[in-house]
Amino acid sequence: MIIARNLRHVTSALAVLALIVTALPSAASAQDLFSYLFGGGGGYNGYSVAFSKKYAPRQIIVSFGDRKLYWIRKRGEAIVYPIAVPRQKSRWSGRTFVSQKRRNPGWTPTPQMRRENPKLPAHVPGGHPQNPLGTRALYLGSSLYRIHGTDAPWTIGTAVSKGCIRMTNEDAEDLYQRVPTGTKVLVTWKRYK
Repeated sequence: MIIARNLRHVTSALAVLALIVTALPSAASAQDLFSYLFGGGGGYNGYSVAFSKKYAPRQIIVSFGDRKLYWIRKRGEAIVYPIAVPRQKSRWSGRTFVSQKRRNPGWTPTPQMRRENPKLPAHVPGGHPQNPLGTRALYLGSSLYRIHGTDAPWTIGTAVSKGCIRMTNEDAEDLYQRVPTGTKVLVTWKRYK
């Protein structure tokens, strides 16, 4: 009887999971969902993939088209992380670099963000559980754009940011320890899948 009840719970959970997978936008995949829910090897969601050999090691390629960030580990191989990308009106692309790194960064919304949403706080201190930058941030050039963690991991894989590249905190922490200041970053809408 206990086994039958547990089997019903497992069956129900699998049915819910199947519904979630079928409801995902086409840019997301079952692999992304399973990576997000259960993590990849090494305690983070990033996993190694074959990648074009034309890219030199130790650089970041952000593909808004794939909704992925690729850390080129060595020629022909990258670690890939799922990301949230900018919404339609906040799209951008180009070459930049990691100008600084911060653990538990504080967040101050721009005046434009406050006009769009007057309920936003003037500032959220670093380490606060509702800090939109999460636990790590890589600042890009002299812009206000960052590669950062998030307090809303369910948004990964969607187009919701105001220009930043959003990752789970776990992934942002993993990338943070791999990437030195000065790292080249290519942000593109090109697809690499």
